[in-house]
Amino acid sequence: MGSHTRHTIPGPVALVGSGEYLDVMNEVDRHLLETLGGANDATVALLPTASGLEPNGPTSWNNLGLHHFKQLGVQDIRATSIIDRNSAYDPVQLDLLRDADLYYFSGGNPLYLIETLRDTPAWGIIKAAYEAGAVLAGCSAGAMMLSGRTLSIRQAMMDGQIELVESMGIVPELIVFPHFDRMANFLDQQRFHHILHVIPQGYTIVGIDEDTALVRISANAFDRTASLWRVMGRQTVKVFRKDAEPRTLRSGEEVKL
Repeated sequence: MGSHTRHTIPGPVALVGSGEYLDVMNEVDRHLLETLGGANDATVALLPTASGLEPNGPTSWNNLGLHHFKQLGVQDIRATSIIDRNSAYDPVQLDLLRDADLYYFSGGNPLYLIETLRDTPAWGIIKAAYEAGAVLAGCSAGAMMLSGRTLSIRQAMMDGQIELVESMGIVPELIVFPHFDRMANFLDQQRFHHILHVIPQGYTIVGIDEDTALVRISANAFDRTASLWRVMGRQTVKVFRKDAEPRTLRSGEEVKL
């Protein structure tokens, strides 16, 4: 195609601090569905993968997701059982992902989610759909997985070691801290400032409070850092960059990241 190569715009992205499938997220999810032409036209795939190590986690998240999106008027909701590497190769599960246009990753263990999906046919289908305009939404672990790097919070809590794992890179310039309003309960200020100090240049940390989402409302096919994001929900999002004052954004406020 030479110089006339077409640059497609990827779909919207929602990074949710907590509250997936609850009424508090109705505004966010209605917005995402509207980008697809409305609930009647949407096909939603539920991915409880991050809870794959929890005995009843995937079933519980899928049941919540089915009820939630049905209440919002979605007719085609696909509850997947992609909970380990084997199921990420399962033809039955892959068929559930095909032709979906909103993929929702619920909470759990972010590192397990990354390890499970990386370099699998399931992720290949999801990423191709996103690059063609499908919506990606991730809550808590799901939001961390979509970023450029994911912090091993458990490791930081145990021995203070800061381990940044390469994530799936949908928003490669961001590092996501969900449940940020509760962060002080498991990471003290000294340790958090140490994390800010060792974060590589070029990354932005976004601390997303519970029941709050950071939603990308426009993307640039040539420069992802020119994307416009909006805070939605009942609390705030904090933005941390090296050598810059932190910013606190409230619901309805927008920022370029």
